[in-house]
Amino acid sequence: MTINRLDKLRDQFIKYNIDGYVVPKNDEFFSEYSDRDRLKIISNFTGSAGYAVILKKKSFLFVDGRYSIQAKIESGKNFRILDYKKIINTKIFKNLNLGIDPSLFTSNQIKRFFLKYNKVTSINKNLIDKIYKFNSKENIPFYTLNKETTGESHLQKISRVCSYLKKKKCDYLFITAPENIAWLLNIRGHDNPTSPIPNCYLVINKKKNIYLIVEKDKLKNLIKAKRFKKSQIIDPKNISSLLHRLKRGNILIDEKTCSVHFEEILKKRFRLIKKEDPVYLFKSIKNKTEIKNMISTHIIDGVALTKFIFWIKNKKKLDMTEVDAQNKLEKFRKMNSKYLFPSFKTIAGSGKNGAIVHYRATKNNTKPLKKNEIFLCDSGGQYKFGTTDVTRTICFSNPKKYIKNIYTNVLKGHIAVAQADLNKKKTGKLIDIEARKFLKKKNMDYAHGTGHGVGYFLNVHEGPQAISKNNKVKIQNGMILSNEPGYYKKDKFGIRIENLVYANKIQGKLFFKNLTLAPLEKDLINHKLLTKKEKSYIFKYHLEVYSKLSPFLNKNEKRWLARLI
Repeated sequence: MTINRLDKLRDQFIKYNIDGYVVPKNDEFFSEYSDRDRLKIISNFTGSAGYAVILKKKSFLFVDGRYSIQAKIESGKNFRILDYKKIINTKIFKNLNLGIDPSLFTSNQIKRFFLKYNKVTSINKNLIDKIYKFNSKENIPFYTLNKETTGESHLQKISRVCSYLKKKKCDYLFITAPENIAWLLNIRGHDNPTSPIPNCYLVINKKKNIYLIVEKDKLKNLIKAKRFKKSQIIDPKNISSLLHRLKRGNILIDEKTCSVHFEEILKKRFRLIKKEDPVYLFKSIKNKTEIKNMISTHIIDGVALTKFIFWIKNKKKLDMTEVDAQNKLEKFRKMNSKYLFPSFKTIAGSGKNGAIVHYRATKNNTKPLKKNEIFLCDSGGQYKFGTTDVTRTICFSNPKKYIKNIYTNVLKGHIAVAQADLNKKKTGKLIDIEARKFLKKKNMDYAHGTGHGVGYFLNVHEGPQAISKNNKVKIQNGMILSNEPGYYKKDKFGIRIENLVYANKIQGKLFFKNLTLAPLEKDLINHKLLTKKEKSYIFKYHLEVYSKLSPFLNKNEKRWLARLI
């Protein structure tokens, strides 16, 4: 099927006078997860990040370290798999004219990737859409969240943004990331498979006037509730006429999510200021209401995961596949009425599949769980109101000592992050060093960041904060991040331990506090490698897990959990 589509794509090259075509993972809203996955259609690659470059006779797929194994399995027959870094100023191919869809790329991307040794031609009709028909999705109306849920009204948030615009001497802000609009206006939608995202764009000026660019039928509930006036709603087809009506001035655009398509339209009338959308930082610092709701959500989620771990570890016969296991976990989540849907597709990898960092089991491609293999399960949920993401590595028999040692060194890194002094180590870059140091002593490492930012009833992956080798964003009170060091032995096993944490200021000092509550795999720990402080952390963590979750567990589950303390 992929070869057939590649041939059909190449058949269009002559018509548009191009030597190749570039296909990114993202859609026009730069979403990580989308129903319109053109990269998967052309390459069969299902990971959450990557770029395909299809030339007349060769095809290349650029992915980061999380997906190097997965990409070779899914796309290696038809694509040469390359590290993502090699797309920057690439000279793997030179002096070519590459076609792109201008609504899917920023000018920064094009400049960094291709313009040094190649040319780029914008083609307004997406060439993948011409060879593959996606199912048309129903326009389900957006809905609002009240102040009791969000902790701050949309009018207060708009005032904050306008104060920023005045301070930076900007006349307008053009918001192109739907999750930022969702936060700013306290609205949510149904336009993303794993997040309550309302796909739309927004223009806001320093005088608090807003213009929401979206199909009107998506806002019918909000118009009825008098949340928006009809004059504030602009059909996407009429964006040019809106911009012509606005007074000239400068407009701030986000350099990571404002497409070339919009840049070309905007620069005809405005002076462009390219910066990070300020809403990213505002949104990353959760208020007391958001933290309170996230704590409640993680108790609900922790109950589901703990019930699942008890069930799977105490089965007399391990007669199930990876898909059976992930379906059972979701059944436990569905037992609570506040659960809505997964926050991403569950990663359930047994044995060698656990070494594929973002492995996805499917009905047609699933492996039986085996007693002598460790099982990596990374999952999360969207709840009313909160977002979760948690990984546990589980064993079903007494594992070999070297596996226990690796797991323990991963755990030591996990504990080092959880106990990091944020008054001294103020950025993710500094904390990332702590997470890796025990593995590095054994010449081991992992090819992904240690942690990502997390949204409040929004995307499971949100910045600008992260725990990674290059992230210099200062961690502030109220920020939520994941803490997930790991280790992956190709064709053998994968290990990852992940909790969500939030930065919590007490008496002027900032430390991480765990949100995730679920037992760690004690059968994988070599206690001889732990310090007294680390042993104390594990004891206190399991004590908190028991005290918070036990009221919702049955007698056998309680008894089992109590033995872990």
